[in-house]
Amino acid sequence: MGTTVSKEEKLENLKNYLKELGSVAIAFSSGVDSTFLMKVAHDVLGEKAVAVTAVSCSFPVRELNEAKAFCERENIRQFICESEELDIDGFSKNPKNRCYLCKKELFSKILDIIHKNGIEYVAEGSNMDDNGDYRPGLQAVAELGIKSPLRHVGLYKSEIRELSKNMGLSTWSKPSFACLSSRFVYGETINREKLKMVELAEEYLMQFNLSQVRVRIHGEKESGIIARIELSPDEIEKMMKNEVRNKIYDKFKEVGFDYVSMDMFGYRMGSMNETL
Repeated sequence: MGTTVSKEEKLENLKNYLKELGSVAIAFSSGVDSTFLMKVAHDVLGEKAVAVTAVSCSFPVRELNEAKAFCERENIRQFICESEELDIDGFSKNPKNRCYLCKKELFSKILDIIHKNGIEYVAEGSNMDDNGDYRPGLQAVAELGIKSPLRHVGLYKSEIRELSKNMGLSTWSKPSFACLSSRFVYGETINREKLKMVELAEEYLMQFNLSQVRVRIHGEKESGIIARIELSPDEIEKMMKNEVRNKIYDKFKEVGFDYVSMDMFGYRMGSMNETL
């Protein structure tokens, strides 16, 4: 019978693992996982731990600003990597391996940056929960030799949140986030206009202090573009009150949606993968 490893033991294992790397660049998005990993890496390695944040039209400005603010506050050296997914051949057609195409391009650029700056390794923030979903991006991670420290030591999302809270990181309760391209149905075109629609719609919903928000986008302009809102099941009812519902409808029409719907099952990670 195996012994259970506590989250505190996993944290110590993480520190030791990062220490062994010697120097590392963290792919830093300001999300729960990458913020935790960045903080631990910087605490352990100091100036030998740097942040690399990718900028593209699928990465909301609010997330970029949070990433910059964190690095300034923690005195972490940050590189901004221009990585426009829509310039990648085939990406805008949204194939099933879209995430692979993106990660291969992004991490190749990050590797170029770090090698010019004397950093030996690149690490990303996937955790044990990511092993259970369709994650073609992890194939690119493996091919390019990118490190996954949180998975290496067996940390789950809930444990990362608890440890983040103990460390005083405000991101401990931050909703999970994935790039805006993940809101699109496989095979439907991704473009700047629709990415902006999703970004503005989600930002509007965030003002209602919801624990989790996704606006999935379906359809093309010719047939009408549909917004499918995913919220935590226990928060759906409060958003269906007439006054709130009408405000949401009006805002979504304003940003370009033709139809607005609520997913009655609620938020779940990777719901666009359910048809695969």
